[in-house]
Amino acid sequence: MKQVILGLGLLLSAGTLMAAQLPCADLQAQIDAKLQAKGVKGYSLEAVAKGSAADKTVVGSCEAGSKEIVYSRK
Repeated sequence: MKQVILGLGLLLSAGTLMAAQLPCADLQAQIDAKLQAKGVKGYSLEAVAKGSAADKTVVGSCEAGSKEIVYSRK
């Protein structure tokens, strides 16, 4: 039973690590598609260095956490 729980824990952590390593262009396209599907208009998405989001909303992390995708209204 302990092995099953350990295995599930490793699988979950591996999925999280792989998601964080997405190229910024791919993640930005996924977020853009979700926003368009919800009917959101008049926004911009931009990949910036981690910690330099200023007054914009961080909506994702990419390239192993070194960059962030930020959302701002136009």
